[in-house]
Amino acid sequence: MSFSDTKTWANEMFGQCELGDKRRTNRLVSVAQQVAENPSASFPDQMETWGDLKATYRLFNSPDVTFKAIATPHWEHTRRLAAGRTLVICDTTELDFGGHREIAGVGPTGNGSGRGFLLHNALMVDAATHSILGVAGQTIHHRPKKKHSKKESRSKKLNRRRESQVWGRVIDEIGKPQDGVEYVYVCDRGADNFEVFCHLREQNGEWVIRAKSKNRKLLTPEGESITLKNLLGRLTSRGSYELELRARPNQPARTAKIEVLSGSALMPVPRHKSAWIKSLSPEPIAINVVWVREVDAPEGTTPIEWVLYTSLPVETFEQIWTVIEIYEARWLIEEYHKALKSGTRVTGRQLKTAARLEPMVGLMSVVSARLFQLKTLANAEPDRPARSVIPLLWLLMLKAARKKLRRVHDMTIYEFYREMAKLGGFLGRKSDGEPGWITVWRGWEKLNNLVRGAEIAIELKLQYKKCG
Repeated sequence: MSFSDTKTWANEMFGQCELGDKRRTNRLVSVAQQVAENPSASFPDQMETWGDLKATYRLFNSPDVTFKAIATPHWEHTRRLAAGRTLVICDTTELDFGGHREIAGVGPTGNGSGRGFLLHNALMVDAATHSILGVAGQTIHHRPKKKHSKKESRSKKLNRRRESQVWGRVIDEIGKPQDGVEYVYVCDRGADNFEVFCHLREQNGEWVIRAKSKNRKLLTPEGESITLKNLLGRLTSRGSYELELRARPNQPARTAKIEVLSGSALMPVPRHKSAWIKSLSPEPIAINVVWVREVDAPEGTTPIEWVLYTSLPVETFEQIWTVIEIYEARWLIEEYHKALKSGTRVTGRQLKTAARLEPMVGLMSVVSARLFQLKTLANAEPDRPARSVIPLLWLLMLKAARKKLRRVHDMTIYEFYREMAKLGGFLGRKSDGEPGWITVWRGWEKLNNLVRGAEIAIELKLQYKKCG
């Protein structure tokens, strides 16, 4: 993976968007470039002229400029990068644009006092290196302004548009993997739903999903009905390991002894089914169960415990360890959501209708993925030469701003990332850990300004030469 300059990147990600008029596509490319160069600023600060700002607002006001139209080329580009075992990490985040604002078309968020919508994302990640390939699929869901009646029948509820359907919609959007590729979906409790498992099976997807409730009814391989809680007592112990835990509020650091157990079960077909499930004439779905639990936890501490459903083999400790490592990658999508909210300040954009906010979110989703790719690459391959990934002009401008840096040709990608964050205020002391999103975005903004200034200087020099 390499990082092109911002202008080239913007054209690659958005140059193929079908917006009803080529001029709109060209405008989107221009807007994307200016946003990526200063992602946390407002549109007035990001646009170079008043004319650019007015054109940006007109762009998002066009009915042909939709969330899907803007994001689809990036989704397709991301899926083409998949090779071998690829993680598809899914989760939903709330975008709350503020309860005090009058925004047409949005629904309630949080406890009902906020206004906005839900954004469900599928982040595609290389399983071996945990480097970010991009966003493979997304969907937006608006909660109804009025709650549905508690007297609503189960069948009626299943056949209306439900919040839980976002998982299946994105799985179907991504589709089946190409030859030689294996998709492993990594999901939290929200995906523990028979319908989601049906979508995964229809699209040839593997899965690692955290169980939602121990009261869920399952079937043993022999056909006995049993709760998950009782099934856990029948699982086979496959081994144990020790985990070093850092100190947390009211809990000192400790070494936790973790036991892992596994077994097989069937997920029964629910009694109440949506029309889509009925059309499949489904049978119970075979699943494997992994139980990760802390034993002999000190008194007053909360023992570690995960219960995972998976389609991957779990007959040996090594196989279970693979499943655990896959689920532990789920935190990456939380970091992506931080990049979207903190880095681009997506919920602070002052657009006044859902129809305008949605395509803006599509743009910001792709911008956020770009810098997150750089961050994960710095962690996955810290010793990789920066010059193999980062354009030379960027490295030269960083060296000019950070006088004590060693030669550009000796700089690693990890050093580049940390030094860029130092431009944004990161001190980089031994006790400081890794840079946070705020300093990263500020450093990114400053570096882009330096690069842009250098590009202008080069253009002026060429013009002077032509003029003699």
